[in-house]
Amino acid sequence: MMIGTIVNTCTIICGSVIGSVFKRGINEKFQTALFNAMGLAAAGIGINAIVQNMPKSNFPVLFIVSLALGSLIGTAIDIDGGFQSLTARFSKGKENTLGEGLSTGILLFCIGTLSILGPIQSALYGDNTYLFTNATLDLVTSAVLASAYGIGIALAAGVLFLWQGGIYLLALLLGDFMSADMMTELSTVGGFLIAASGISILKIKEIKTMNMLPSLLVPIVFLAVWQMFK
Repeated sequence: MMIGTIVNTCTIICGSVIGSVFKRGINEKFQTALFNAMGLAAAGIGINAIVQNMPKSNFPVLFIVSLALGSLIGTAIDIDGGFQSLTARFSKGKENTLGEGLSTGILLFCIGTLSILGPIQSALYGDNTYLFTNATLDLVTSAVLASAYGIGIALAAGVLFLWQGGIYLLALLLGDFMSADMMTELSTVGGFLIAASGISILKIKEIKTMNMLPSLLVPIVFLAVWQMFK
């Protein structure tokens, strides 16, 4: 059973509820401070993931190819446009800030070593330690995000469940397919996406991070083919 993933999903919902309650008592000045804090945190987490994983890569230019191809594909099909239209239905303000917050939340919750390795450990060894640790972190993160962007952050819980559930099933079916190289490349590319999200929140440069999501598929496809001909 996906106990760890279920717990992780529930903590995001709980954190979002808690954060949205606090949001009601926060004026605009403090909301701006929260936006800045989340932008800095996302940029820092992304940079940390890049610095930790890039030296381990056996394919030094793969992340560049992944980001380039993924961005082209995402822009061509306009993932960001569809995502913004969807989240606008749940955003009450003049600006669709929920789309910005939700895209950041999805990246923070899903694209990280614990969130990727956790379901694999759970599926192969029945060990939920990583997922429970991730759940604790996500409880705090979702509360802070919801205090800035509102209860809509809870929608990220569904995405996380599908993401971790998919990895869990793949690990059961394919076993060693999720190699160390794949983890490294996914974490590196994911780090760039999270950092980009932070830069966008800080208004340094508007980056449509959702259009870059296909970048995560490039290392998977490349390494799958590589292993076939290895």
